[in-house]
Amino acid sequence: MALLLVLALSFGRLAARSGLPAVVGELLVGVVLGPSVLLRLAPGLSDWLFPGHQEQMHLLDAVAQLGVLLLVGVTGMHLDLGLVRRRGRTAVLVSGGGLIVPLGLGIGAAFLLPAALVPDGTDRGVFALFLGVAMCVSAIPVIAKTLMEMRLLHRNIGQLTLTAGVIDDVFGWFMLSIVSSVAVTGMSGAPVFEALASVALVACVALTVGRWVVRHTFRLVNKSREPGVTAAAAFALILLAAAATHALRLEPILGAFLGGILIGREGKVEPAKLAPLRTLALSILAPVFFATAGLRMDLGALLDGSVALAGLSMLVIAVTGKFLGAWAGASLSGLNRWEALALGAGLNARGVIEIVVGMVGLRLGILSVAAYTIVVLVAVVTSLMAPPILRMAISRVERTAEEEIREAEHREWSRLP
Repeated sequence: MALLLVLALSFGRLAARSGLPAVVGELLVGVVLGPSVLLRLAPGLSDWLFPGHQEQMHLLDAVAQLGVLLLVGVTGMHLDLGLVRRRGRTAVLVSGGGLIVPLGLGIGAAFLLPAALVPDGTDRGVFALFLGVAMCVSAIPVIAKTLMEMRLLHRNIGQLTLTAGVIDDVFGWFMLSIVSSVAVTGMSGAPVFEALASVALVACVALTVGRWVVRHTFRLVNKSREPGVTAAAAFALILLAAAATHALRLEPILGAFLGGILIGREGKVEPAKLAPLRTLALSILAPVFFATAGLRMDLGALLDGSVALAGLSMLVIAVTGKFLGAWAGASLSGLNRWEALALGAGLNARGVIEIVVGMVGLRLGILSVAAYTIVVLVAVVTSLMAPPILRMAISRVERTAEEEIREAEHREWSRLP
């Protein structure tokens, strides 16, 4: 854990000096220390450093899970709901385009892939639907940390990217639950109904009981002058919200994000009291999470020519589909070309969410090892592409007075000089 954290911070600083967000360097730490590099070059050292017992990886995964939940929760606290209400139509159009186009292209391409990439006994239709879902998801953790590190979370484009990314994630986990159920139990309407009912229940509880709990919790803890009490209460509420959605067979990240939104809206907390929580999330737990995610990657399978060609084709389809879809939605909303390009760049980052989706497919036997490697390739490359394109596009978008006000509020949160 110490080695992962130290190297993640070191690689992160190197990435920042190279003009990339720290998350890029943090992901590369796992790639270097994992099966892609270290296990191939020094297997003895790799086995000593990461013993092959499941309990060892479970310990890392537990800390990493806390990191991603806290990161997403803190991101939710920064969401400007006023902008979401005013620009909700834009977010829905951008998200819809960014979902439908890559989903359709991914499904179509899956039917053209070699049969060797499809596991024996797996229905080609289920395989195609699963690959389409993997192509259309976005990674809220990667998007959130990238926007924070590039200091773009206060920009309107940053807020729209975050909102559209949440819609993408909800749809992605919804579709993942359906495809997974179909793969196990066969075609039926039950998985669809259960997923819809769970999402509706989460929304109702968040808008009623959730608001009341958050409001009264912080009314009590705000009496204390110690920031640690406030930070601990916020962390506990984020974990409870994540546990609630997990109990309903939805992704815990969704609950953590909703918990953060409720804290930011209903908590009425002084930003300085939540600064320790932000520091813990961004400087300690999140780097461990991204480094641990990299440990799951094995890029050695790309040495096979047919796998590499299929992977390159799927990468082009994934990137083209996401950019075209987001561009279409942005154009229908009246945004200019640079705003559309920035939205496409942000939503194009699949990151570890796609890797998680791929791991589910591998576990269920929907994806072969080679197909899983292709999914990982798309996840890594799209995460590396996002920052430079986003920086170039956002530099051509004019700042507004609303963004200046929001930036001042974020400065209070992070205590920036």
